[in-house]
Amino acid sequence: MKNKRKLKHITLYLLIMGTLIGFYSWKIEPHWVKYEQIDLPIKHLPEVLNGKSLVQISDIHIGNYVDKDFIKRTFREIAALKPDIIVYTGDFVRLVNHKIPLAELDEVMRVAPKGKLQTLAILGNHDYGTNFRDSAAADSIVSLLKGYNISVLRNESVTIHGLRIFGIDDLWGTNFNPTKAMKEYNQSQASLVLCHNPDAADLNVWNGYTGWILAGHTHAGQIRIPFWGSPIIPVRNKKYDQGIKKISGNRILYINRGLGHSIPIRFNARPEVTIFTLKKESQNEIH
Repeated sequence: MKNKRKLKHITLYLLIMGTLIGFYSWKIEPHWVKYEQIDLPIKHLPEVLNGKSLVQISDIHIGNYVDKDFIKRTFREIAALKPDIIVYTGDFVRLVNHKIPLAELDEVMRVAPKGKLQTLAILGNHDYGTNFRDSAAADSIVSLLKGYNISVLRNESVTIHGLRIFGIDDLWGTNFNPTKAMKEYNQSQASLVLCHNPDAADLNVWNGYTGWILAGHTHAGQIRIPFWGSPIIPVRNKKYDQGIKKISGNRILYINRGLGHSIPIRFNARPEVTIFTLKKESQNEIH
């Protein structure tokens, strides 16, 4: 009898714990944003940009899973920070009934935060619609973003007060061309790269680039088991889950966990907004 009672108590405890964890993962963590604050040292950074803020927003995934009001509320919080530069690193949408939810994205982007100096974006795989191969879908998102004065970099670059920011189109999309994007890279100029899928960092396409690459895409796996990690990460290189990764070629990859989600669950992988502080890299700084 004692053993039966003990087994019942254990079963009840596990049931309660499972229910609480399930509720937390479904209703709380997906909307519990963590504002990561990170120094971003860049070689040859002009003095005028030293100490300026750059905010990375990634993977909002507007569609049938992500609460638009949550994204809009977070956008207003970011706008209140008055960042100098904002970069959106892809996956603005998720398909709804095989269609790009443009009207819903338009509603959200009306309150999209803008940088005082510049607001930039790149596309992610979901922005390419069905099977990530619909170029017309991607073009429609680009057009919408441009209507809100957000410059979309498609294998090209823009210079902001001497800082050149390169934007690479998505690895799984139809317009991935990092060689074109990086052909103008000059090692004597302050530079930064935006690239949605971190797997691209392992390709031999960088034209000698040394510096930071800001990525997204993984959502940190969304479910991370303590002391183990995520069982499912949508990249070949399973080390590329989240945060700072030092990689070959004297480059540093930063993987943002994203604001939205592919499935409406997050556990131990809180949604993220990254606030970088631009710093002039010292001569003796170690990567």
